[in-house]
Order: sequence, then structure tokens, then C-alpha cells
Amino acid sequence: MSLQFVAEGVAIGLAVGSIYALIALGFALLYKSTKILNLAHGELVLFGAYLAIALTRALPVPVALAFALGVAGTLVASAAVGFAVERTVMRPLFGQSLLSVIIVTLALGYIIRGTMVGLWGGDTRQFPPVVPTGVVALGGVVIPQVGIWSAAVALVLLAGFSLFFRYSLWGIAMRAAANEQLTASTLGVSLKRAFAYAWAFAAIAGSVGGILLGLWLGVNFAVGLVGLKALAAVILGGLDSIPGAILGGFLIGVIENVIGGYIDANVRFPGFSLYGFKEITPFVVILLVLLIRPYGLFGTEHIERL
Repeated sequence: MSLQFVAEGVAIGLAVGSIYALIALGFALLYKSTKILNLAHGELVLFGAYLAIALTRALPVPVALAFALGVAGTLVASAAVGFAVERTVMRPLFGQSLLSVIIVTLALGYIIRGTMVGLWGGDTRQFPPVVPTGVVALGGVVIPQVGIWSAAVALVLLAGFSLFFRYSLWGIAMRAAANEQLTASTLGVSLKRAFAYAWAFAAIAGSVGGILLGLWLGVNFAVGLVGLKALAAVILGGLDSIPGAILGGFLIGVIENVIGGYIDANVRFPGFSLYGFKEITPFVVILLVLLIRPYGLFGTEHIERL
């Protein structure tokens, strides 16, 4: 494994990992606030990508303005979907078994995916040229320009979300509800409203991640699998740790591109190769983490005494 290969793998991994971290933030926020593992999160990523490209192509204005309006409309629609899901699907399930809630999120994901198939089909779509194409060479390391733009936007949004949760009134209320629901409710925090905002922010984070991935890779139904890669990041960092989920996103991006990319390119056996291992690397990470450290790097270890 050459130093050049590692350097490029780390650079691209950090760029992709910043998008994984943004999507994982939504995953972790929702779990920490509501204790719901949302298996439809990948479909929210897909929803954002498809809706943004559809709005961008439909608006009869210059491309840059159409893209800006399309993204704004997608974020509003994503927040509305998050609120609607919490109000109509999740709230009636409050107090039900964890397995029932997880199965409902799985069914919800299939409903969203099926609706998008009916609306837009399954062909790969490309955004209009709204970001620079080509590559940038930094010290011999070649990085696509769209990757740099995507990483910059993801980092700005991660910082924005962090400031919101730390200093805004509703951000503080959501953190209080996530850390201790009974105490927060006693102090006047509306848990129902906090849960609704958690769903809305999770949907927004997922949609932005889908848009950034769509700019880089194009939009097709494989984008929805990124939601599961973000789940790997959350499990690695800790399901109830938002900083851990963000760090996990960067780590998964680097591991996928360095280790997975190396195995794809170099490991050969008589009669077959391991090409495609890069795509399953995050799921190998999930397996190893669950076997070795089930609560992740920064998650809370729960010890039950009998």
C-alpha cells in the first residue's frame, strides 16, 4: 500500500465521511431524543436527492437560481415530512414495544421508496452543472472539486447544527429531552414538540446528505444505501452520542476508501477477486463493533444487574 494511495484514500474518505457524518447526525439525534432506530433514514436521504433534482429541473429559471430554490423547497418539504411522520405514525406508537416501532420505520422506508419509484422511476439522474467539475491536486493528492464543495457544505452545516443545539432555546430543550425526558417534562419542556423537531431535523440532515451525494455521484436508488452506511457510523461512534456519530462518519469514510479500496484493487484469489468489498466495508465494521464494543466508541454502556 503506497503512501500516495493512502493519502488519496484519506482525503477522499474525509470528504465522503463529512457527508456520512451529516447523515449520521440525524440518525443519532433521533435515537438520542426518541430512542427510535429509524430504518427509513436511508429513504429520507433518497427523498431529498430526488426531490431536489426534480425541482431544479422543473423550475423555468437560470440553473443556479433553480438549484437554490430547489434545495430550499426540498428542505421545507423534508421538515414537513419529518413532522408528519412523527405526528401521524410515530406518536400513536408511543409506549409500544421497540420491535414494533422498528418494523414500522422499516415499512415506512419501503413506502417512501415505492412512492419515489412511481414518481421518478429508477434511472440515474444528474444535477445540472451547478458546482465546478474537474479535480484539484494538493501535494500530489488528487481530489474531485465537487468532493471539496460537498465536504465544505457538510462541515458548515455540522457546525450550524452544533451551534443550534448548544445555544438556541429549542436546541437546548431537545438536548434536555434527549438526556432526561422525565426531568425535562417536569421543567416544562414539551416532549411531543421536542420529538417532532427531532424528526424534522433528522429528515433535513438526511436530505442535505442526499443532495450532496447526488451532486457528486448522481441520483439513483443506491443513494438510499448510504443511510445504512451512516448507521455503521452511528454504531461505531455510539448510538446515543452525537459527537461520536460525527466522528464515526469520518472514520467510516476513511476506512471504506483506504482499506476497502485497497482490497478492491489488490486482493486476488485463483478464480475470483474481492472487487466490491469497498461497498460492504461499513457493514463489516458494524459486525466487528457489535462483537467487540456493542455500545460504540462513545456510547453509554448499559449494565443490567440481576
